[in-house]
Amino acid sequence: MKLARTIHFDESDRNVFHYAARTGEWAISGGFEFSDWSEADLKGKNRQAFNNGWLGLDTFGRATFVAVTQIEQTELDGLTKRLAQHFVDMYGAPSIDAAMPIAQQEMEHAQDLCDDHEPNTLIAITRELTPAGVNEQFRTIKTEDADLAQFAIHGSLDE
Repeated sequence: MKLARTIHFDESDRNVFHYAARTGEWAISGGFEFSDWSEADLKGKNRQAFNNGWLGLDTFGRATFVAVTQIEQTELDGLTKRLAQHFVDMYGAPSIDAAMPIAQQEMEHAQDLCDDHEPNTLIAITRELTPAGVNEQFRTIKTEDADLAQFAIHGSLDE
């Protein structure tokens, strides 16, 4: 069984998101957060979170990249309960029991995204608002194909 963990190549997530996820958090796409957003909501750091932020399940902060990794059923069960509690605390779900089916759907979606990929495969997300709602697209980068130049800007300390 596989799920995604947040990964950072530099400190940029701390600058571009209101609240950055910590490195190594389990993560899901978290697109539900934007279900009632409009173009008017897409400004500054909100736009960055919408455009390409994964949702960390410890801090509920955002990260730009995740990496596929193995997860145990007991961890997955705990994350699902944590997400259901988040739905109660942040979105007004009446109870954890009422929120649990939606949390399970979100976790299953996240697992489906990871299942066909080798461990350490990187995944990036992009979103757009459409008349039908939020559209998410995913791009994978296999670790043997990854080049640091894809993620970092190089410069000289002498300049």
